[in-house]
Amino acid sequence: MTDRDALKRQVGEIAAALVEDGMVVGLGTGSTAACFIDSLAARVRGGLNIIGIPTSERSAAQAQAGGITLGSFATHRHIDIAIDGADEISKATLDLTKGLGVALLREKIVASAARRLVIIADDEKLVDHLCQRCPVPVEITQFGWELTQSRLADLGADAVRRITPGGAPYITDGGNFIIDCAFPTMPDAAALEARMKLTVGVIETGFFIGMAERAIIAGANGITQLTK
Repeated sequence: MTDRDALKRQVGEIAAALVEDGMVVGLGTGSTAACFIDSLAARVRGGLNIIGIPTSERSAAQAQAGGITLGSFATHRHIDIAIDGADEISKATLDLTKGLGVALLREKIVASAARRLVIIADDEKLVDHLCQRCPVPVEITQFGWELTQSRLADLGADAVRRITPGGAPYITDGGNFIIDCAFPTMPDAAALEARMKLTVGVIETGFFIGMAERAIIAGANGITQLTK
């Protein structure tokens, strides 16, 4: 285990300590979120009683293997706390981009239902503005994807359909395509997201604007916490 891996596990433990008995918990997706799920599962085995709502099939499988009881929005309309990772975190605002792990739609549904969204990540994810280090993913319908891709490009994006290492289109858990949209300069993210979501064929964007209340960051100098 590298020092960074150890810090990610420490961040996961800190996040798991925020969970209280009886909570409904959003379970994020990604390598750092996996550390949180491991730590939460250890607390469950120690007697903590919670319900988890996962953001991906991968997180669901990990949670079940760890003994976490899973629920759904059929019986739980609200989530007490969601813990998830991010691809980019704005230092000034805690606005996020997410979705490089192909779970952005489910992640956003869970985040929107959560009373609290806490982000856990390493310090490489901190940026001065969104789309600085990676494109923003946009989940779109398979039907007419070429037209949707073209319309996203008309917004100023270098819009590329995501492909698997084997050369096939990447398919999300919801059965959709991902278009990765890189911008040479970053306009107002909230305004850009609004324009993207008016595009027919767009299901959801990887912008998470104004949703996170805290970020717990693992870095070379240890653990830091950012709040709004």
